[in-house]
Amino acid sequence: MSGHHHHHHHHSWVHRLTSAVEHRGRLCVGIDPHPGLLEAWGLPASAEGLETFAEICVEAFVGEVAVVKPQVAFFEAFGSAGYAVLERTISVLREAGTLVVADAKRGDIGSTMAAYAQSWLGEDAPLSSDALTVSPYLGFGALDPALSLAAERGRGLFVLARTSNPEGGDLQASRTSGGVSVAQSVVDAAARHNDAHPGLVGLVVGATRGHGLDLSKFSGPILAPGLGAQGATPRDLADIFPDSRNLLLPNSSRGVLKAGPSVTALREAAVKVRDEIESALS
Repeated sequence: MSGHHHHHHHHSWVHRLTSAVEHRGRLCVGIDPHPGLLEAWGLPASAEGLETFAEICVEAFVGEVAVVKPQVAFFEAFGSAGYAVLERTISVLREAGTLVVADAKRGDIGSTMAAYAQSWLGEDAPLSSDALTVSPYLGFGALDPALSLAAERGRGLFVLARTSNPEGGDLQASRTSGGVSVAQSVVDAAARHNDAHPGLVGLVVGATRGHGLDLSKFSGPILAPGLGAQGATPRDLADIFPDSRNLLLPNSSRGVLKAGPSVTALREAAVKVRDEIESALS
């Protein structure tokens, strides 16, 4: 993508996100071409099958869904051919004005963290996305190279805080020396970073009851996986997230994707979930 295509990416991430959500609602749809789903769609478990899957998703979601979240592992499974499909998919989505969160959950230190940030958020990187999921569990401060690049480039980060997998609780609910849970310390650090750059740092918080977090001082975006497959319905969202709901992005992947491979059926499934979320959060 050459420079002149970037006119609609210059605003900050939170500006683009707020505008997209106002126009197309808060649903984030996962693009998760796992082997079982490729098979269910009648597609081969190959880079070609992956490409068809991604093209169907693009056609179904552009213009109707504000945010999509490709799970990069399912592309990486096919090596360089899979990454080529992911590059094209991200480019096409962003050119069409759909916001892309690369779900790569990167977490590292120093120059390596900087390289991951550059890979996914750099202006001219082949995989350049609007936002990236990152893990703070090497220490929140280790994310600094990603935070500064995102701020400079008008991109966003989503930091894992409280994930919906049961085994996450052992680490995330344990107490820090300051007496709060590890997950709460992530929320608090994210909120502090957003004082300087509003909305730069989002959180990943599973849409499950009893996440145990105080989100009242956090006003950034919240990516909330676990809608549908893991039991939360759109109606539950207001109870699970009583505070910051303007930029709450409930994520549905399999719940929507199982409607494929028909583009029309897939689009209708996404719109239905989107509208349920909007009425539940209004």
